[in-house]
Amino acid sequence: QKTTSTSTNTGKMAAIIAQQTAISGLKASVARRGVAARASRRCVSVSASARPNYFPGSTPPKHLDGTMPGDYGFDPLNLGEDKEALKWYQQAELVHGRWAMLGVAGMAAPELISNPLVGGPMPNWVEAQVWDGYPAGANALFVVQMFLMNWAEVLRWQDMKNPGSVHADPYDNSRKCTGTDVGYPGGGLFNPMGMAKPGTAEEKTLRVKEIANGRLAMVAAMGCIIQNEATGVGCIDNLKAHLADPSHANIFANFHPISLF
Repeated sequence: QKTTSTSTNTGKMAAIIAQQTAISGLKASVARRGVAARASRRCVSVSASARPNYFPGSTPPKHLDGTMPGDYGFDPLNLGEDKEALKWYQQAELVHGRWAMLGVAGMAAPELISNPLVGGPMPNWVEAQVWDGYPAGANALFVVQMFLMNWAEVLRWQDMKNPGSVHADPYDNSRKCTGTDVGYPGGGLFNPMGMAKPGTAEEKTLRVKEIANGRLAMVAAMGCIIQNEATGVGCIDNLKAHLADPSHANIFANFHPISLF
């Protein structure tokens, strides 16, 4: 009987120990899972906070993963869901931003500076198209511009279709563009000061700055156009008028009722 009682007690003790061991293992497993989940949440939180976003707290579209320069997750109409269309939009924005930066400088420069080769004041950007002080006629300048722009745009289009295919100078094969990304040819012609070395953090920063300034320039160019439609003068004359009388020469003074009928 004593042997039987001892065996029974031993069995109960073993069962209790096994049960406690199982409970401890379950608790440890749950704790490990909790730690992993919290770590994962932290990683996601850090990643979301590090990702530039035009509207803090919102979730960027999946097709905008932050790899493009100046990508802040802004695509409310989901126009970039098509990957091929997104590539085209990226290049279109880049080239329009570059032209806008040149355009805004060209709008302001004639009113700011004088040309010693030209008699009298230089025209503003609106009057420039009918100005008679050019060395050639308007038709000749238009034809030359069309040929030059067509040559440049065809090369750009070929580079988009087959990246790197037009990087060599047709007259000198030793002169080549060194860039590997479409829209950023690099090399001695497009990066003569060596400011952006390919693959560096500095290059990425300069690309973001370029697209940010290009976007600002596109808005500025539209502002110059609207401003001229409202006042009939150039952007510098408008700025001077505003600085001379800010309370009257401003955007609110140009509001007029629009008749729909």
